[in-house]
Amino acid sequence: MTHHHIPLSGEIDAEGRHHLTQRVYYEDTDFSGRVYHARYLHFLERGRTDYLRCLGVAQGELAGDEAGLVFVVGRMEIDFKAPALMDDVLTVLTKTEEAAGARMVIAQEIRVGDRLIVSARVQVAAISKAGRPRRLPPELAARLLGV
Repeated sequence: MTHHHIPLSGEIDAEGRHHLTQRVYYEDTDFSGRVYHARYLHFLERGRTDYLRCLGVAQGELAGDEAGLVFVVGRMEIDFKAPALMDDVLTVLTKTEEAAGARMVIAQEIRVGDRLIVSARVQVAAISKAGRPRRLPPELAARLLGV
């Protein structure tokens, strides 16, 4: 039997959209066996982190340079469309919509097969370690936008 190997950090498709596979475990669910709403934030965060990793962006290195570059979530819009259940295999889809100045907007979805579970729009600010807005380096903005 041949297995298609999916990298641990997921992969970016031809449209620049990142795909990350995650299984729902017992710890992710509430008493009803459905994924507890706050757990979706964890899946979305993993999607954004591994998306950046696949783009070659090491968040630890960015934070470690002189001024530091840190990403902070400033706003999230989340729509819960359908429940995910114990043992479901989720696909977290992540793509940058905007990246300019000191902010980016990331569109995300969580799906089980073709079924949309959660859609989210996340505004992320780039700041220095001191907490001041810091412009995204042009090369990084271009990479985030797939140009």
